[in-house]
Amino acid sequence: MSEWRNGYLGMLARGIRGVSYAPDQLQEFSSAQTATLLRSNNIADGTLNFRDVQFVPISNVDDKQILKEGDVAVCMSNGSKALVGKAGRFSARSGKFTVGAFCSIFRPDSDANDRFVSYVFQSRGYRKHLDVTLAGSAINNLRNHDLELYRLKIPPAQEQAKIAQILDILDTQIRQTEALIAKLEHIKQGLLTDLLTRGIDENGQLRPPPEEAPNLYKDSPLGWIPREWDVQLLDQVAKRGSGHTPSKSVPAYWNGGVKWVSLADSPRLDQVYIESSDKEISDLGIANSSATKHAAGTVILSRDAGIGKSAILASEMAVSQHFMAWRCGSNLYNLFLYYWLQWMKPRFEAIALGSTIQTIGLGYFRNLRIWVPPRNEQDLIGDRLFEIERQIHRNKQLLVKMTEQKTGLMDDLLTGHVRVTPLLETAKQAYG
Repeated sequence: MSEWRNGYLGMLARGIRGVSYAPDQLQEFSSAQTATLLRSNNIADGTLNFRDVQFVPISNVDDKQILKEGDVAVCMSNGSKALVGKAGRFSARSGKFTVGAFCSIFRPDSDANDRFVSYVFQSRGYRKHLDVTLAGSAINNLRNHDLELYRLKIPPAQEQAKIAQILDILDTQIRQTEALIAKLEHIKQGLLTDLLTRGIDENGQLRPPPEEAPNLYKDSPLGWIPREWDVQLLDQVAKRGSGHTPSKSVPAYWNGGVKWVSLADSPRLDQVYIESSDKEISDLGIANSSATKHAAGTVILSRDAGIGKSAILASEMAVSQHFMAWRCGSNLYNLFLYYWLQWMKPRFEAIALGSTIQTIGLGYFRNLRIWVPPRNEQDLIGDRLFEIERQIHRNKQLLVKMTEQKTGLMDDLLTGHVRVTPLLETAKQAYG
């Protein structure tokens, strides 16, 4: 590493602070005479988005503040400390672009590799520098000088390019996986509606919509449904239950090994199965409250905060009073019920939003009706939706793995702990 030198970020790129524009200068629509104004919300980790932008007259923007290919836009001030310092590389596109007063443009020097510079802004070392710089500050605000003083080791330009090339390969794979996940999520949403309203015919195909084949459908209390389907109270095809919270003043009621789903578990919902819980209660807590254990396979739904979120219990668990629980009978497949509840979520949210208290009362669920296809069709619908869910899950796991690999490799490469020559061919073979 003798050819590497100790230096500062300011030796690779210098900051240009964005400016504030008066309200009468901001415009909602672009024209040949405007520049697109990027703000903190347009900056992500390593990239920029161009949603919810405003426009300012080009005549009011200094030439040096027009973004160029390879510039890095940085959030310099924000109410959230976690967002301060986030940076995204600009790739040239049609039109002119600039940044607002709470951002800066870091422009790489001519002898620095701009891709390498952009990865410096994503590194752990850079993040640690931000944490130290912002520590104890009452205002989450950075100066250009604060970032230019970030200490790092600077490789020769040729090695900067090779480091960037390796990380670009990983970045490309990450972006492709993100795009695939977004595509699968879109397909899932379309299938959710199609399968739960049209179902699957005897040939294993999606039925045509009612307007194309009205003879395949019939009217029902819930609207048009396939002729083979019935409408029933959910209570007729599943046993409804709920839960309770044991007294928090009795320690013996808690931490007793019984998984207990509460509002604290909201992030664990909407992922088909829930396997763990934030808190546990004890058998003694169950015996001295209205809580009860629900069998694995029970479908639960939040009727309070996080209204409409649902899951299937992966093992025996209890729930708080904020949840409904249904144990399906032989005529109802729990995966079908789960996806039906997912499809119904906007309706549940609308009901709760229309109430003085943001909750759905028990009376609503006593009268809740569900359309019930023949059991074999339910199985096909549930399994088909679960298969695409599995594809999404696998790709999300892969994305996490690749992101972790990139973070670790970025640290090694940007510090010189790992040299690029043997890695470049390996990366090309693995991800190219």
